[in-house]
Amino acid sequence: MEKKIQRKATKIIPELRNLIFKRRLQRLELISLEQRRLRGQLIETYKYLNGLNYVTLEALFQRDSNVRTRNNGQELITRNFKTSQALNLFPVKIAATWNQLPENMVSAGTVNTFKNRLDVYWIRNPPVL
Repeated sequence: MEKKIQRKATKIIPELRNLIFKRRLQRLELISLEQRRLRGQLIETYKYLNGLNYVTLEALFQRDSNVRTRNNGQELITRNFKTSQALNLFPVKIAATWNQLPENMVSAGTVNTFKNRLDVYWIRNPPVL
């Protein structure tokens, strides 16, 4: 539903009316609603992992204590579930995306630094939705 609204809203501008949806978003310097939702989830994950939300970390995530050279230093482990419904849980959906982020991003000192680095990273490496 929201995507339909976003599509219609971007068509209001006469110069952009004949462009495809992705090009309209680019011209307006907007991101899709799916990308915006993912960005919000990554920001919340950053807050959880850095103790900025008042939820116990173990309730949502499990960190990988195995030290390897090819990870971002804050690798998350997904739990195994018996039902496919569990794949839609927040910690399960976000872990793979979080684990692909570079180390300088996940080790950012503040939430705003994390947001800025994420935005710059996505300009060069758009997320696959």
